[in-house]
Amino acid sequence: MSVGVVVIGRNEGERLGRCLKSLAGPERSVVYVDSGSTDASVALARSLGAEVVELDMGTPFTAARARNAGFERLLEQRAPDLAHVQFVDGDCEMTPGWLETAAAWLDSHPDVAMVCGRLRERHPERTIYNLLCDIEWDAPAGEARACGGIALARTEAFEQARGYRPDLIAGEEPELCVRLRARGWKIWRLADEMALHDAAMTRFGQWWQRSVRAGYAYAEGAFLHGDAPERHRIRESRRAWIWGIALPLAILAAIALAGPWGMSLLALYPLQIMRLSLGGGRPLRERLLRAAFIVLGKFPEAAGQIKFRYHHLTGVKARLIEYK
Repeated sequence: MSVGVVVIGRNEGERLGRCLKSLAGPERSVVYVDSGSTDASVALARSLGAEVVELDMGTPFTAARARNAGFERLLEQRAPDLAHVQFVDGDCEMTPGWLETAAAWLDSHPDVAMVCGRLRERHPERTIYNLLCDIEWDAPAGEARACGGIALARTEAFEQARGYRPDLIAGEEPELCVRLRARGWKIWRLADEMALHDAAMTRFGQWWQRSVRAGYAYAEGAFLHGDAPERHRIRESRRAWIWGIALPLAILAAIALAGPWGMSLLALYPLQIMRLSLGGGRPLRERLLRAAFIVLGKFPEAAGQIKFRYHHLTGVKARLIEYK
């Protein structure tokens, strides 16, 4: 049984070259889905042997739509022997041996729909934002509730779930995993190295936009699957509203009523940072950094929540929230 690969990207340049070269293998089908690149990405992909799908940009782009399009092209090429499909972004470089390891693991665990491994940031030392990504992806191995966009999927399970929801501008991977688990499938994270990712985040504004997107995804996920027993993204959404909106309003009200004494409520933020930094596993500096940005991130996440509510109430079509 074969493993196919879907790569999605736009204007990734040399990163796309590294990505495609890391995926080369005998009898391996690779489809690159391009979303309106203005550089030489399409020509580069073809020169490296990838099948290219150029999305019609007259329809709003989403990563979910791109991945589905790549999957459909793979089915046209390799059906019925296409057992698994690796989804990967064009800014990633696959670790040697990952595809073989993950495919063998799926073959020996017929109840698992998707499997992912350890994703690492290529240059965590360059910016604190890259480092935050690397910390975020350092999740424990074992059964998981969801995986990210870089994962190996069982073709049978992916077809049963009808793939990603193409209209989601963010959070499409956990949403797919909710539907897969509802069908009795499992999601698994291996300890094996999977890929290097190049976030290339150098500015605070990029991190802020990424956090707005996360807040939007939490809100939409809760809207779609927030009912019991799943309660998908309810906790994350609630935290954004409490720390990013309710508490600031409470502080303003306290100042209006009690004067400067009302500002004492501001101490809740550093106290929360200290609480979140407890526990081992990483150096104290990294734990404090992560905790501080988790707390700070509640403000852009709250903005994302409000943005989703506005779009939902007004019927305005959501546009992709990009940070690159």
